[in-house]
Amino acid sequence: MHKTYNESLSAKQLLTFVKCIVLLLCVCVAIVKPAQANTIDNSINLNTVNKHTIYLVRHAEKLTDNKDPGLTQCGLQRADALAKQLGAVEFTKIYSTNYQRTVLTAMPLAKQNNKKISYYNPTKLKQFAIQLANEQGSSLVVGHSNTTAVLAGLLTQQQLDSFDESIYDRLYQVVIINGHASLQLIMQNFNCTID
Repeated sequence: MHKTYNESLSAKQLLTFVKCIVLLLCVCVAIVKPAQANTIDNSINLNTVNKHTIYLVRHAEKLTDNKDPGLTQCGLQRADALAKQLGAVEFTKIYSTNYQRTVLTAMPLAKQNNKKISYYNPTKLKQFAIQLANEQGSSLVVGHSNTTAVLAGLLTQQQLDSFDESIYDRLYQVVIINGHASLQLIMQNFNCTID
């Protein structure tokens, strides 16, 4: 025997069907809508791509002999290794605090790029972050264990804290494209050859 039945939807089935359609539309809108990146400036000019890459690094290993120490032999080697690691980058600006250890860390890249080192005030990181965010090209910022990550966080609107003074191998890369900032942590490949 062949059964026939009415194929119309009940109110409950119709409600379930409508909910599924609404859910499907929400998913489609979420996929099509661009991801909300960390934003410094929401104005986007589609005719111009404004890109700025900022590399932030703590100074290399320092001497402990005075209030404004230079670098150890390992620190000098690390500064040279950083210049090799970032050798393909054409820097438009190189920043350092006004201390021997930071200046000596920045020096190999400054020479390699034929750039003067510009000094920034590590006690005014918010103002410096705004300045950096509005520049273009590629910049190097040499700082300290209590400023480097904090500045990277300010640039990407994240809460990043200072790190331990025994850490020297962190290199932060902040890329700002049309006001949208992203952060990548790169580890320096360096082994001191001084015994």
